[in-house]
Amino acid sequence: MKRKESLFLIITLMITFALSGCTSNLDTNLKNELETKNKVISTLEEEKQKLENRIAELEEEQENEPVLNSQNSLLQTALNVVEIIKDEDMQTLSNFVHPTKGVRFSAYGHINMSTDLIFTNTQVAGLMNDTQIYTWGNYDGSGEPINQSFADYFDEFIYDEAYENPNMIGNNVSIAQGNIINNIADAYPNGEFVDFHFTGFDPQFEGLDWSSLKLVFEEDNGTWYLVGFVHDQWTV
Repeated sequence: MKRKESLFLIITLMITFALSGCTSNLDTNLKNELETKNKVISTLEEEKQKLENRIAELEEEQENEPVLNSQNSLLQTALNVVEIIKDEDMQTLSNFVHPTKGVRFSAYGHINMSTDLIFTNTQVAGLMNDTQIYTWGNYDGSGEPINQSFADYFDEFIYDEAYENPNMIGNNVSIAQGNIINNIADAYPNGEFVDFHFTGFDPQFEGLDWSSLKLVFEEDNGTWYLVGFVHDQWTV
């Protein structure tokens, strides 16, 4: 009887030791698995934080980026300027003139960067009442100097047609060209322009009496500023 009890005790102890070993191994495996999962979670949290930081950076960049909306687009600004020209409102026009570069006036499609006159925004505000005679260039064909007050120049080389209602509008495209070289891209390397164009008026001239007014702008901090008036027509 005692022998059986001893054997039972031995077997019980062996089972207990065996179970203890299994439990120990199980606890180790669970611990290792938990550590692995914690590392994965930690890595994912780091990646999440990086993504959140990058999103915040992009949102800040977008907020600081100049926005050229429909009210401040190149075409809309040009259309506004044409309406102001029609009304001969030089005070309002001066607000559109580039604050540091002023605006250049060119009587023909070839811009003469050394002789074409440039006026500041302050000067533009009072030009219509300025009686001084300026030399604006030379007439095509005759070569005679264009000696006029601004008001006379305005009538002949700026608002000689109703450009607020043209036949065509070219956005950075010159619709027609005479025999002289159009160098608008060289004269204004940082500029963009809108061409208000009439295809012609008298059928007998078969389109040779076309006329354009190109308004050249440069963008500064999200605002388009006027830097050039370029009158254009067929030249000989």
